[in-house]
Amino acid sequence: MEISEDPLFQSVKEIIVQSREKVFRMANSTLLLTYWQIGKLIIEDEQKGKERAAYGKYTLKNLSKKLTLEFGKGFDYTNLSNMRKFYMVFPIIDALRQQLSWTHYRLLIKLNDSEKINYYINGSIQNNWNSRDLKRQINSLAYERVVEHTKNPAETIKNVLKDPYIFEFLGLKPDEKISEKDLETAIIDHIQRFLLEFGKGFAFVARQQHIVTDTSDFYIDLVFYNYILKCFVIIDLKTGELSHQDIGQIDMYVRMYDDLKRGEDDNPTIGILLCSEKDETLVKYSVLNDKNNLFASKYLLYLPKEEELKQLIDQDRIRFELDQDDYPTFN
Repeated sequence: MEISEDPLFQSVKEIIVQSREKVFRMANSTLLLTYWQIGKLIIEDEQKGKERAAYGKYTLKNLSKKLTLEFGKGFDYTNLSNMRKFYMVFPIIDALRQQLSWTHYRLLIKLNDSEKINYYINGSIQNNWNSRDLKRQINSLAYERVVEHTKNPAETIKNVLKDPYIFEFLGLKPDEKISEKDLETAIIDHIQRFLLEFGKGFAFVARQQHIVTDTSDFYIDLVFYNYILKCFVIIDLKTGELSHQDIGQIDMYVRMYDDLKRGEDDNPTIGILLCSEKDETLVKYSVLNDKNNLFASKYLLYLPKEEELKQLIDQDRIRFELDQDDYPTFN
């Protein structure tokens, strides 16, 4: 019998794993509390008078030297500055999320925008982002790429959808011609990272799902289910320019899926065209502009420089700002 099938081994293994997780959570909670309290003391010391505040940098350097001599590494000037900023950004200790590590918080305190910080905190917890995942989300301007942000607690596809999507992790070269099959295969090979990029609440359902009607057979590239929106999301991949035929096809797929696959408790199916090139004029004067369940988003096979990405985001945002129609929420 293989050791992995040994019930005693599995039981002992489970206890050890749970114990280590508990120790990690306790250690992480203690570390966050320690750094928060140090930051609080530094701020309070600076606020004792203008003269002391003016020499804050010197005070931190002096404190760093003494703490390093006493306790070793971990208390250099940079770390103490981070602890100071940690307290400034999160002055209410009960607001700290124990699921996040100190590395997460070091990334978050650089953002200087409360709504953006909350977006990345919620994303980290809901999607189980480790610090490397969080860093990629921040560097790729994930917050800015979400089509719409709203303070309304009800979710809509517009505050899940991104434009553009960035698929540099697929390993496909942007300067080489690829087929839709190549793109689909790469997505399946990197499905976990694809789901992290695609947004919250998505679960993979099928690839090339076969849909049969009375007269024809159809194959949908990718099908997902979003458990937050409570609906199926079908994706049609396009490696060339978007066409009227592509838009008509995704519209037909959504109608068929609603008729043949959608359950009684499911919300209406959503269709997304993922395309390498998107003609905004074509989008504006097509059914994509009239329906609240059909969308086109551009994808990039590389991570652009920040300024280039901001420009792309601003261009795509114009279309949605011009569209003042109310989109229904899914409860």
